[in-house]
Amino acid sequence: MNNPFLPSADPSTWLGVMGGGQLGRMFAHAAQEMGYKVAVLEPSADCPAGQVADRTIEGGYTNGGALSELAALCSAVTTEFENVPADSLALLAADSFVAPASSCVQIAQDRILEKKFFVDCAPASKVMPAPHKTIASHADIDDVKDDLLPGILKTVRMGYDGKGQVRVRSREDVRAAFDSMGGVTCLLEKMLPLAYEVSVLTARGHDGESVVYPIAENVHRDGILFTTTVPGPNVSAACAQQAQDAARAIVAQLGYVGVLCIEFFVLEDGALVVNEMAPRPHNSGHYTMDACITSQFAQQVRAMARLPLGDVRQHSSAVMLNILGDAWFEGEGDDAREPAWDRVLALPGANLHLYGKNDPRRGRKMGHVTFVAPTLAAAQGNLRAACAILGIEP
Repeated sequence: MNNPFLPSADPSTWLGVMGGGQLGRMFAHAAQEMGYKVAVLEPSADCPAGQVADRTIEGGYTNGGALSELAALCSAVTTEFENVPADSLALLAADSFVAPASSCVQIAQDRILEKKFFVDCAPASKVMPAPHKTIASHADIDDVKDDLLPGILKTVRMGYDGKGQVRVRSREDVRAAFDSMGGVTCLLEKMLPLAYEVSVLTARGHDGESVVYPIAENVHRDGILFTTTVPGPNVSAACAQQAQDAARAIVAQLGYVGVLCIEFFVLEDGALVVNEMAPRPHNSGHYTMDACITSQFAQQVRAMARLPLGDVRQHSSAVMLNILGDAWFEGEGDDAREPAWDRVLALPGANLHLYGKNDPRRGRKMGHVTFVAPTLAAAQGNLRAACAILGIEP
């Protein structure tokens, strides 16, 4: 009898993905390299993952017929973004191995649940989130303590890439922001003296074994990831160890299976604060495709297929540059033209990954370039050269 969790070209060994974006596309590539067939469930068949998947099931994430078709076809199912309904993952789990589990995704979908989990996990992880308060009414705003301001008001659900977030300095600011968000439940987080941000990419297998990738240092612009540098130029050995230990504790307490990205703030005094987590491969982990023995996407395949986790060693220094649709436009003009990829790829160690999106728009993630080099300085130099070619402020 064939084992459905061994790599094979047999049609019975299908892996499923909820979501058809670029993360699903790169997962499909990794799974197919290991001999699996991939099915994607996505409302629109013309999507980045659908372009490369072996089958696309066109339907909404709560569509019972589409979910049944995915579960009947696939031995294991994962999600490529955190806002897939947790109830749908729970439904799939009746017939397929689902990684990560719906309970884990549910926590990451709700900032209140996420913060509570981080607080409960603190005895093991040795890190805490920023001071915070739930804002569900104007009465909650009246009760805000002075030491929580200035802060950031965030919607509890559906916020990503800086969306659903407003900086506030006073209670009047909080009221105005709360009203502008339609009075939905929010979380007010105290602004802390941030030195820099790191993300910790970890993976845990069904057997409880876990691995942690080298610590990545991130720079954001307008709430969207701009660059990821590994090894992080500001990350001390002590900070890296603390972040890795915290990640192992968090992923274990979750009972998680799959790839999990946890974002931390490093404060000016060196203290580590846990910010949020993404229950999937992450933009800041794209460097692993070109600079590590096992990419984050191959790791996700291994975890959901119940195979041994892969080696996370980094063989080259790396800097990843997010490519937004702005690179297709000159100045403030509206006429799109293809960026000079030939000049970018002439730079040493340049690895271009485009996501199959035909409609470049400003602020839309279109791809990324990772520069690998024997030294971090060399990788950073090629990044700056690429920015000059693409018209991006370095």
